[in-house]
Amino acid sequence: MIPEIHIEDYNYALSDERIAKYPLSERDASKLLVYKEGKVTDAVFRQLADYLPAGALMVFNDTKVVPARLHFQRESGAHIEIFCLEPVDPVEYNLAFAADACCTWKCVIGNAKRWKGDVLHLYNPQDDPSLVRMNLRAEPGIREDRTGTVTFRWDDGAPFSQVLERCGQVPIPPYLGRETERIDAERYQTLYARIRGSVAAPTAGLHFTERVLGDIAAKGITREHVCLHVGAGTFLPVKDSLVSRHAMHREPFAIRLDLLRKLRRREAPLVAVGTTSVRTLESLYYAGVSCIEGGAPEDVAQWAPYEREYAYSTEEALDALIAWLERSGKEELTLGTRIIIVPGFRFRLVDILVTNFHQPESTLILLVSAFVDGDWRTIYDHALAGGYRFLSYGDSSVLFRRSLVI
Repeated sequence: MIPEIHIEDYNYALSDERIAKYPLSERDASKLLVYKEGKVTDAVFRQLADYLPAGALMVFNDTKVVPARLHFQRESGAHIEIFCLEPVDPVEYNLAFAADACCTWKCVIGNAKRWKGDVLHLYNPQDDPSLVRMNLRAEPGIREDRTGTVTFRWDDGAPFSQVLERCGQVPIPPYLGRETERIDAERYQTLYARIRGSVAAPTAGLHFTERVLGDIAAKGITREHVCLHVGAGTFLPVKDSLVSRHAMHREPFAIRLDLLRKLRRREAPLVAVGTTSVRTLESLYYAGVSCIEGGAPEDVAQWAPYEREYAYSTEEALDALIAWLERSGKEELTLGTRIIIVPGFRFRLVDILVTNFHQPESTLILLVSAFVDGDWRTIYDHALAGGYRFLSYGDSSVLFRRSLVI
C-alpha cells in the first residue's frame, strides 16, 4: 500500500546562513555526525574510517558532473540559457558525448518565452577565435513548459563532451544563490568521478580525499563503484502536501556483474556513499523481481516497493539478475529507476549511509527518515544546534540502521 505521508511533517527551520555557499579549503575537514544505536557523536570527516566496521563493502557513485549550462544569444540580443538534462538522439550518454557535429538533448530552457524558434548562437562576449570556429548553434524542438528538446550543431568536429567543456558551466544548485565560479569546476566534483552524465553532484562524495580513501583501504574495507547519473529533478521540491502525488524523475544507473556477485556472497555490512548509491542498490531487488516474473529486468517504478508484498528473498532477486546477465553475455546491468524511499521502506541491502544534510520537505529527508526508523529529527536538531553546515557544500554524517548488529 502506498503510504500516506504529509511532506510538512518533514520540515525544519533552515536559515540561509546555515547553507554552505562554498566548500571548505580542505575536503575532509568537514564535520562528521555519527548516528548509531540512536545516539549522536561529533567527529571530523577525516576520521570516517574509525567509525566504519572492518571488512565492510563500501559503494561509491562514480558519475561525473558535466558543465551542462550553456548561454546563447538571439540576434535581437536576448540571452537564452539552456541546461542539458539528458540525451535524446543519440539516447546513450556515451554516444551523445562522442557525437562530432550534431546531437539532441532534453533541456531546461531559461527565458524560454523570448525564444521565438530561431537558431541561437553561443554567447561569446570575448570573441574567442576557437569558439567562433566551433560555431555552436541551438535549434528548438518539442517544447513542454520550461523544458524541451534542443538540437545542437557545431562545425569543428570536436566531440560534444569537449564542446561542453569549452562552452558550458558547472550547474551548481540554485539554493547556493550565486553564479558558478572557478572553484566549482574542481570542488563540485568527487575525487573519483569517472563517467560523464550528471547535472548535479552526488554530494556525499565531495568530502573524500586520498587520505580518507587510504584509511578506508587500510581497515580492510573493499571499495566498489556503481554509476547513477543525477538529474535536475534532484532539486525539485515536493509541492503537494501528500507525497503520494509527487512524481519522481527517472535516473539511469549501471552496475557491473562482478559487483552483483560480490553483493550476493557478502557477509560484511554494506556502506552506501550518498543517497544516489542507496537508490541504485535498493533498486536491484525490484529489478530482480521483474527478472524472476517477466524473464528480464525492467526499470524500477516509483511505488514498486509499496504496492504489494514480495515473497522473494534478496538472494533470489540478485541470483535472477546475475543469471540473466550471464545468459545475455553482458558484463553490466543498465536500467533506470524512479524509486522513492520513504518511511516504511524495507531496506534489503544497505546497512550504513554516508550522506550530507538535506533540504526541508525533500524526498532525501524522507529517505533519511526511512533509514533511521523515523528518528531524523534527533539528527537534524543536533546538527542545527551544533553549527553544522548544510546542503551540497556542507558537512556530512554517517548513519547506521537501527536494526543493524555489528
